[in-house]
Amino acid sequence: MFWDKVAGVYDIFVNVYNPGVHRHLRRAVDALIAPTDDVLECACGTGMLTVGMARRCHSLVATDYSEKMLARAQRKCQGLENARFETANILRLNYADERFDKVVAANVIHLLDEPLTALAELNRVCKSGGRLILPTYMNQERSGQASAFSRTVGRAGADFKRQFTYRSYQQFFREAGFERGTFMLIEGRVPCALAVLERK
Repeated sequence: MFWDKVAGVYDIFVNVYNPGVHRHLRRAVDALIAPTDDVLECACGTGMLTVGMARRCHSLVATDYSEKMLARAQRKCQGLENARFETANILRLNYADERFDKVVAANVIHLLDEPLTALAELNRVCKSGGRLILPTYMNQERSGQASAFSRTVGRAGADFKRQFTYRSYQQFFREAGFERGTFMLIEGRVPCALAVLERK
C-alpha cells in the first residue's frame, strides 16, 4: 500500500514542504474541539491533527487504513490516555449511530472511489448537533488542470480520485446535501480548504 510505504517520510511533507498551511490548520481544528467532546478521527495519518485534538477533548478514537501511519500517530500520543487507535475503513465504520460529538477526516475525500459513502458514514456516527470537520488539499488549478504537486505525488503512487478547487469543494458538499457549514481556505504551497459541516 502506498501510504504504508510513505509513512516514514510523510512528516517531511507536513513539517518541511508545507509547514505554514499545517500550522494554520492545526490551530483552526484545535479551536473547534471542546473539553467535553468525544471525537472520531478518520484517516489520521501520522497524527498531524491527532495530538492537538487529544490534548483538548474528552476522548479521541483515531483511525487509519494504513497500519504504519497509525503506528506513527500512536507514538506521538504516548502519555495521552484519552486517545486510542484503531485500524478502520472510512467506508464502513464499526461505530454506533450518533456516537461522536465531532468527526474529523482530513485530506482523504479526494482519495476515495466512494466519497459520498464515506460522507454518509461520517454523518451517521456524528451526534445530532455535532460537526463534521473535513480539511482537504486543493489539488486543481483554476485552469482545470491538476496542480503540479498533485501530478508529482500521483506519479509516486498516490491515487487521487478527485481534483478540487476551493469553489468546487464547497459545491461538492452542497450537492451531497450538506446545506449548513462554514469554509476556510488556507493558502500556501499546497492549499487546504477546511469544511465544518452540521450533521444532516
